[in-house]
Amino acid sequence: MDTKTDPSVLFVYFSYTHQTETVMEAMADVLRDRGCRVSLAPIAFTDPRYEKRFQQFPMPRPFLEVVAMIPAELRHRPATIGIPDLVTDDEYDFVFIGSPTWWLSTNVPIRSFLESDAAARLLRGKEFAAAVCCRRYWKHNIKTVKRMGTNLGGSYSGGIHFRYQGGQARSLLSLISYLGSGQYRQRFLGVKIPPTNLQPHHLDEARAFAGHLADRLTKTDLAA
Repeated sequence: MDTKTDPSVLFVYFSYTHQTETVMEAMADVLRDRGCRVSLAPIAFTDPRYEKRFQQFPMPRPFLEVVAMIPAELRHRPATIGIPDLVTDDEYDFVFIGSPTWWLSTNVPIRSFLESDAAARLLRGKEFAAAVCCRRYWKHNIKTVKRMGTNLGGSYSGGIHFRYQGGQARSLLSLISYLGSGQYRQRFLGVKIPPTNLQPHHLDEARAFAGHLADRLTKTDLAA
């Protein structure tokens, strides 16, 4: 990467429970402290077929709402989303894509973004990385973001994932409990459940990842 003064970084993400947003903000703070210009661009999920499911938190029927998104995930068809103007109104040296996992893979809003003309303009000739918050499955999500981003002309430079506690069954119970209450409980449906969502060590990992990126972006080119 060429040396530049005040390198610019854009964080593009979707975040319903604010977990991915929390990770993006933690990394953004590190980059700002290291002299980068940072912008955050949350993607809005505006598709009328699904919008009502994400208009309030907690969800009134969390299990049903989560299961109801499976067909949309399997179809891999673009949905209507809102993309902030700053995505295409400026040029960026580096792009972070924050993509929570939905049912094994990349969520509908971020997949839709990566199929948009705005993403093509943003990523062409640019380096990008992926950050995934998830219950269990992160590999396919990161691979999908990598594949779609490179198909648009971007250069993938790596990724990081943050996996919540618990096995398959109990982590699902923890997530459903949180989606339906907005609270962290010790038991759900009579079953002891582990904490869900991000833990302090996840944010430490995010800051370290951002610090390594800042080293690259702000490194002085002695030959210049």
